[in-house]
Amino acid sequence: MRSVTYSMNVSLDGCIAGPDGGLDWSGPDADVFRWWIDDIRSVGVHLMGRRLYETMLYWETADRDPSLGAPEREWTALWKALPKVVFSRTLREVEGRARLASGGVAEEIERLRAEPGEGEIAIGGATLAAEAAEAGLIDEYRAMVYPVLIGGGIPFFPRSERRVDLELLETRTFNSRVVYLRHRVVR
Repeated sequence: MRSVTYSMNVSLDGCIAGPDGGLDWSGPDADVFRWWIDDIRSVGVHLMGRRLYETMLYWETADRDPSLGAPEREWTALWKALPKVVFSRTLREVEGRARLASGGVAEEIERLRAEPGEGEIAIGGATLAAEAAEAGLIDEYRAMVYPVLIGGGIPFFPRSERRVDLELLETRTFNSRVVYLRHRVVR
């Protein structure tokens, strides 16, 4: 069965975006960017909400930018080829290999798990991940923890009354002091 993973950059105080929605604290260095390139290779389909979709739209046409370096071009090629499912109440159409979700996150994950396919089902975006977590659908949490306190914003982990036990699978510290943490949900 295909596993469901939730991966995002996160501040040390647990947020994926600042109080103003800003992400300026989480710009990856070359090593972190390389890690994201390698990580996306294991993904078979990416689920995201409207805000993340709109942020990532840049990568659908980034290869037209002559100033892009080789790593950015590699990421662009991988991202553009990746099937994506976008959850939105306001969007009427999406671009590239994306499609709008036809049901809720639980229905989409169940359908994707039942279909033949390779690679993980990745979730990006805290709101969508919170819904999947509440339904017990996330198998792994992968946090790229930045050494910064941003004082609030959108939390990485959903605030719920449910306890979730995790098993540490992997850690890695980058030269930039960013720490990667990978945990599996204990069932």
